[in-house]
Amino acid sequence: MCDKRSRRYLIGTLAILAMFSFVSCRKMSLPKLKANYFFNKANTLFKDGKFTKAIVEYEKVIKYNPDLKEAYRFLGESYKSLYIPGKDTADNKDRAAKALDALKKAYDVDANNKDVIYSLGDMYDKLRDVENAEQMYLRIIDLEPGNMNNYYVVAEFYKRYGGEKKELKEKAEQMYLRRIETDPENVQGYAYMANYFDQLPATEFKDKFDRALDYVRKRETLEPNSAEVFYTVGVNRFQKAYQLQNFLSQADKETVAAAAEKNLLKAIEIDPNFPDAYAYMKILYINVHAKIYPEREARYTSEADRYGEKFQEKRKLQLDRMKLEKELKKG
Repeated sequence: MCDKRSRRYLIGTLAILAMFSFVSCRKMSLPKLKANYFFNKANTLFKDGKFTKAIVEYEKVIKYNPDLKEAYRFLGESYKSLYIPGKDTADNKDRAAKALDALKKAYDVDANNKDVIYSLGDMYDKLRDVENAEQMYLRIIDLEPGNMNNYYVVAEFYKRYGGEKKELKEKAEQMYLRRIETDPENVQGYAYMANYFDQLPATEFKDKFDRALDYVRKRETLEPNSAEVFYTVGVNRFQKAYQLQNFLSQADKETVAAAAEKNLLKAIEIDPNFPDAYAYMKILYINVHAKIYPEREARYTSEADRYGEKFQEKRKLQLDRMKLEKELKKG
């Protein structure tokens, strides 16, 4: 979950908490009424991005109602929002320590709250405390094993550190596989696994294209008439032919390039208005075919221009359609 999405989610949570506290006011003692007042004030400041001022108000909340767990959570979120990862100053370290302390207290109060667990894990992650971050993220899966997004959060976490520790790269792959095993009929799991291999460095993992292709082919069994699947296969074969051109034999180049062309044309056949398929046909002819068959370069250059024009035409249609749909939604 990226920071912007997290922030939007937190603001939504605050809106719900504000409604709940308003309804409950009549039953509160005077200290709790004061805590409620400061809590709503702090939440408004948090939503406006005024984290330093929000911290002051959340501290008042805890003073008057130390049992209000959400105050600890959002106090921690406020400090975390001010923390700059990697900045080695006393003030920044102090923010990190206070964010961690508040989020730990929120966790102690409600150890089964997924949002608190994620936030604490995210803070450990920002501090590059891999071991503790991993424990928090894995706990989310234990609490919600049926939520597919949780597997992606953990897999992406492992992938970020995979360049530093080989075992974490392996754990990332295992987590994507767990996602597939949990729901083998869902095409998204195979798409994420293929994308994982696609993003590995080609010079280090020369088999990455073929490993990614295995998972795209599994998508094909679930979506045999999907233009996107054939397009993805075509792009995969293009990337292998292009990125590994210095490592493949002439025969292998020809085979892989032919597969790229075949699948991109199949995508166009299924969906003639798929702009990206035309774009890749253009770069395939210029960057691969023309080099494999230099005697046909003029022909492939001409064909590339034709596919480039088709791309522009289909892209314009796509943008016009998107604009119309947006206008209709407004109306």
